Formats: sequence, structure tokens, C-alpha cells
Amino acid sequence: AEAAMACLAVDPAILLVVVGVLTFLITFCGCVGSLRENICLLQTFSVCLTVVFLLQLVAGVLGFVFSDKARGKVSEIINGAIVHYRDDLDLQNLIDFGQKEFSCCGGVSYKDWSQNMYFNCTAANPSRERCSVPFSCCLRDANEAVINTMCGQGMQARSYLEASAFIYTNGCIDKLVNWIHSNLFLLGGIALGLAVPQLVGILLAQILINQVRDQIKLQLYNQQHQTDPWY
Repeated sequence: AEAAMACLAVDPAILLVVVGVLTFLITFCGCVGSLRENICLLQTFSVCLTVVFLLQLVAGVLGFVFSDKARGKVSEIINGAIVHYRDDLDLQNLIDFGQKEFSCCGGVSYKDWSQNMYFNCTAANPSRERCSVPFSCCLRDANEAVINTMCGQGMQARSYLEASAFIYTNGCIDKLVNWIHSNLFLLGGIALGLAVPQLVGILLAQILINQVRDQIKLQLYNQQHQTDPWY
């Protein structure tokens, strides 16, 4: 059960499903609430957007202030993904894409793949992939027509200098941190682009709530004065 829960925690499909369900529920409240002019649904929509915005803001501030702890958490997630590399095809494809995109291998180094039961470098491991690394760690040859999926065979048994001739030896954590540092303006623009629609949605929801309340007050006022002979 613990292994299953750990695998689900790093499963990208589960993450996408959860995000999709939450997005659907929030937008459903906003859409139906605006169409039916339902104050309860509009307030739910506004509160949910506010909570999401605050969580994003807090996560960004904490990640910046406690960068060391954030790095440790990222390292923990990557190591967990390495352990369950062969357990989930979506996770496997995601790791392979990341290693090829950032030209890296493993978390801190290519020897982190020994944490996986198939790539473990101990003598007791009967796997044919013992002491190997995934093919996504290999240096790419532009003239290679067919991908050699066994190019990482036995690379963990080699030294950094020997392995560097065939695979990427640098870990993905340092590569990811360097990429973030070199693309701060891009990430800031993306964060701003995500924050502005949320703030606009919150503002418009509150405006519509106030308009609906004013209409309700006007209707009540008219009903109270319909019996007035001077009306």
C-alpha cells in the first residue's frame, strides 16, 4: 500500500486528473452562478479563486525564501520518481523527456539510478539492466537513425570521466536550478499571466454579486410599496 501511494504521488496522470477536476468545479460554479445570478455559486467561485491565488503567492514566496528546503523537496520528488521509473509509463516518459531536454541524468548524478530496483548496482541484482542508466541519459548522435535503448548499459560502474564520453553525468537538480535562474523573467511573466485572469475573475464576480444584491433589494422595496395607495 505504501508503494502504491508513493507511486500515485509522482504519477503525472493523477496530478492532471486532480487539477482538471478542481478546475472544472471552480469554473462550473462561476459559469452557472453568472448565468443563473446565484449569489452562493458566485461567492464559492470568488472564494476558490482567492484561495488558489493566495496559495500560489505563498508557494512562490516560501520557495524563494526557503530555497534550500525547496531544493530538498524537489530532490525528494525526483528520487521518488527514479524509484518508480518502471512502474508507470507516463512517469517514465516524463523523466525521459526531462533528461533529454535538460541534458542531465538522475537527481544529483547519474549514479542516483542505483536507487531503482532494475538499475541497482549491487551484485545481488539479477536484472539485465544492473548498473545501467536509461537511454535518455545518453549523448545524442545526430546521425543515429535508430535509438540505441541499451546505450546506458553498465555506465554506473564507470567513473565520471569514463561515463561522460557516453552519457550526461550531471544531475537534473542543478540543471533545473540553473534553468530557473536564467529564466526568471520568463517565469515571472508566466506567473503574472496566471495571476491577472484570477484577479479579474475575482473582481468581476464581486461586481456581479453586488449587482444581484442591488436587484434583490430593489425588488423587495417595490414589493413593500405596492400596497401603498400613493405608490
